Formats: sequence, C-alpha cells, structure tokens
Amino acid sequence: MPQYHTLGQIPHKRHIQFRKPDGSLYAEELVSTHGFSNVYSLVYHLNPPTIVKEVMEPISREPEIVKARFLRNVSFRGFQVEPEDDYIQSKKAILVNNDIQISLAAPRKSITDYFLKNADADEMIFIHQGSGKLLTLYGEIEFGYGDYLIIPRGIIFQLHFNDSNNRLLVMDAFSPIETPSRYRNAYGQLEEDAPFCERDIRRPQNLRTYNEKGDFKVMVKKQGLIYPFIYAWHPFDAIGWDGNNYPWAFSIHDFEPITGRIHLPPPIHQTFEGHNFVVCSFVPRLYDYHPLSIPAPYHHSNIDSDEMLYYVDGEFMSRKNVEIGQITLHPAGIPHGPHPGTVEKSIGKKETKELAVMIDSFKPLSLTREAMRISIDDYYKSWMEE
Repeated sequence: MPQYHTLGQIPHKRHIQFRKPDGSLYAEELVSTHGFSNVYSLVYHLNPPTIVKEVMEPISREPEIVKARFLRNVSFRGFQVEPEDDYIQSKKAILVNNDIQISLAAPRKSITDYFLKNADADEMIFIHQGSGKLLTLYGEIEFGYGDYLIIPRGIIFQLHFNDSNNRLLVMDAFSPIETPSRYRNAYGQLEEDAPFCERDIRRPQNLRTYNEKGDFKVMVKKQGLIYPFIYAWHPFDAIGWDGNNYPWAFSIHDFEPITGRIHLPPPIHQTFEGHNFVVCSFVPRLYDYHPLSIPAPYHHSNIDSDEMLYYVDGEFMSRKNVEIGQITLHPAGIPHGPHPGTVEKSIGKKETKELAVMIDSFKPLSLTREAMRISIDDYYKSWMEE
C-alpha cells in the first residue's frame, strides 16, 4: 500500500483546534476504511463536507447481464466501443461479478461540469490512449499512456483530458486494490525483490484550495445507481491532509519484469490484488535463457479462475491476429494455450515487446450486452489448425 504522505497545512496533533486566519475552525474529516481499523487520511476543509443543498433522483448504471453462465473462450474488440462525450456514458461495463466490474471507456471530453465519487468500489483506470490530469481533494496527478490510476472509494475526483482521443480500461473493485502482499514486509514496505518500489508510485501534488460557494454537482455511485448531490461549497476545499488513504498512479512502464532460465508463470507479473482477483502487467522483457527453453507459455487449465487479458501494444508471442484493445477471456474449467505454430516460432527468440494487462478473477465473470456488441463470435475456434 502507499506509504504515509501529506500536503498542505495540518496541525501538529490530530483532533485538536486548528483555526483559520479569521479565528474560525477548519473542518476536520476522517476518511477511513474498515470502519476505523484500516488505512485512513485526515483532511482539513475550509467548510464542513456535509453541506448538501439537494439530492436528485438517481440514474441507473447497472450493467445488463446477458450471459451469466457460459463455458467457452471468448474475445472482444475493445476499440469498437463507441466514443462518447460524457465520461459516465462512455464507461461501458463488459465483464462483471460480485467482486469486480471491468469496463471500457472512450470519453471525448473532460469531466468539468460535475464531480465523481464512487461509494461502492476502488477504481483502477488504465490509460491506453490519452493524457491529462486527475484532480482530487488531495491534489493533482498527471497521467499518460500506460498509467494505472488507483482511486480509493469515497474520493471525489475529476478527469481532465488533453484531447478527445482517449481509451481507458477501468476496473471497479468492491474490495481495496492493494499491492501484492507477498512483496510487502511486515511494515508495509515493498521488498527488495518486488518488481517495483515506492519510488515508482506517484502521489498527489499541487494541492489547490477552492473557497467557492455555489451549486456543485457530485455524482455519487452506490449499488449501481448514480445519485446527483448538489453541494453548497466546492468539494476541493482542503487546506491540507495527511495519511495513507489517497489516490496514486503507477506506470506499467515502471514495472520491472522477473525472468528466468525457463518459462515462469503469470504470478510473476502480478501488480495489484484484492478479494478474489489479481491484476498483472505483461511488459517488454528478455526471454528465458535455458538452452532448450520454450519462451511461449505452456497450455493451462485454469480450473478455478477466469483469466482476462487486455492487449495494449506489441506482438504477443502466443497469439495470432491480435489487435490493440482486444480482450480475451478464458474461463475457469477449460484449457487455453498458445495458438498453433506460435510455440515453435518462439524458440530461439531473445525478447518480447508485448504490453498487456491481465485481470484474473477467482469467481466467474458474466458477459454484458455491451460485451456481446463487440464479441468475436468464433474466437473459441482459433486453435484449429489452418
């Protein structure tokens, strides 16, 4: 997990008087997880964060599931998801279960006339195309191609894009998104053998404090519905904060691959984890160096996990005819493996330039109507010899 961080002005002790220049008190807010027993941050507002002028009727964003049960390898053309001006409308859920929701988004415009708050889930936003700034109460984070943005639940944010050409892979996780526990020591620090370290984690910077009164719309997502709240004060009114619960970014290009003499399994690529899921980063790396090594992966019967792979860039060693933005889903219960001819083709190769994001779910994923619109119907036949 990210380590302690602070920005702006804070008092020297928690829960004591902290006054503005005019003598009135700043409003202290504890943003905590697991009640009061896990990571948290303390935020000091110019105005109480509870001043709500109106709560409007909710808008449904519940995914429409069309295949709750299925058993075949499937694939989807992610870049066929149509761009939308509005960010909320652009976010199309593709694969869902009770632990995660995986969406694709192609927003043309920045979020400027409202703010977002996910009260259900941590969000992981992978930037495939586009760049800009994540704006939050905690400060700003610049982002670009290959960045993972991790936004813990309950954090109000906006996304400002530099242009209209944006492609995002988004995961809503109904448990905290964390760094792999096996790479953390007893004190939470990333171990020496971890494929990345705290220096690679980008924390919020440039805290800007807004003291603006008006009608500020915050779109709060809860249980599949979005509730428009009208706040009386700008939600980014923090004078300072500290703690361990805040948004952060990590670039897939900063993931240092682990290699060996023979082919190593996908857990070496693990980047994040949560309840019943893991996220892995496949990055350019040297191939195995045993004299008889086979760089292509062996066939795999993933008997207890659904394996989703999102292709970002490069030529993937074990697949034929893969395009950028394509998704493959190999469900639990049946084997998958390299396409015909790719095993022999991989022998003798020294490196790969592939770039991909894998999400493994330990409970079955369901297909939505949006998924079926971009489905490659005969993908399961792609292992047939030509």
